[in-house]
Amino acid sequence: MATISLCMIVKNESEHLTNCLDCAQKIVDEIIIVDTGSADSTKEIAKRYTDQVYDFEWCDDFSAARNYAYSFATQDYILWLDADDIIDDENVEKFLTLKENLTDEDAVMMRYATQINAQGVVTFSFFRERLTKRANNYRWHEPVHEYLDKSGKVVQADVMIKHNKHKDGYSDRNLRIYEKQIEAGKTLSTRGLYYYARELSTFGRFKASLDMYQEYFARADGWIEDNISACEGMAACYSAMGDDDKALVTLFGSFAYDTPRAEICCKIGYIYKKQQNWTKALFWFRTVLTLEKPTTWGFIRDEFWDYIPLAELVVCFDKLGDIDSAEEYNEKVAAIRPNSASVEYNRQYFSQLKRRT
Repeated sequence: MATISLCMIVKNESEHLTNCLDCAQKIVDEIIIVDTGSADSTKEIAKRYTDQVYDFEWCDDFSAARNYAYSFATQDYILWLDADDIIDDENVEKFLTLKENLTDEDAVMMRYATQINAQGVVTFSFFRERLTKRANNYRWHEPVHEYLDKSGKVVQADVMIKHNKHKDGYSDRNLRIYEKQIEAGKTLSTRGLYYYARELSTFGRFKASLDMYQEYFARADGWIEDNISACEGMAACYSAMGDDDKALVTLFGSFAYDTPRAEICCKIGYIYKKQQNWTKALFWFRTVLTLEKPTTWGFIRDEFWDYIPLAELVVCFDKLGDIDSAEEYNEKVAAIRPNSASVEYNRQYFSQLKRRT
């Protein structure tokens, strides 16, 4: 059976670290914790699980910290987790089965669920390179939104890791790191431009975000999934600036990179809904239901593939006066969200409409 080193970087994670390590210790053979400057009890908690706890002087570079942690690994494979990640019992069992069957795989991709609703349904996920062969000496790259370089035999495992942190607000830490790099005269990578544009948009700097997206596309070497997401990001900036026409053109432009994505079609539908062009809005929400979800390692927002378009079709059919179809789609929503307050509200609303007629 293959052996696994867990390598983590942490800072002020006393609230989450125990939950993470309680599940992780069931699947790994070695735990390595690198602390980047905690002021709470994080290091004391880590020492309950391992004697390999090291300090790293923070230098605004996540890759540098992760590579430092990886330098201490001694087992066949290396796993990385963040302190607010958890692996539930079902996925611990799947992970152990995977571990028993590892042979010549160089890297293993695993689903990362970063948004889960109150009903426990995953609404946002993507795949990350979680497990890599130590002998290959893969390195982390980028100071923020870092990624692990990988090659060779890369496989996808039926294992899901859940992000369990509940943050208040959104930190500007990543934005500050990018701008510090720029001030120092460093040139951002293509990936860096994409994520910098996203950070700018998050903080309402829409014109600057559009400029970065344009520079990103000018490089012409971005990942297809990032290209599609960048089109969506640019469209959001245009809409925020009051230019829905440019937003539509940008969203349609995403179709040049791959088959239409549910998120894009829904965003087109939202714009037509905003304009009260119910026929066009209906077309795009209904189109989503004809699409085949791609098997991609990019961002997957599951609600856009069923719940959201179904719920929006209820509104569109109602506005167009087709109450029977609106009711039909409301029941399709109910099949997905049986306890939805909006479903019951709509049932009462349609019942009242029918009594009036």
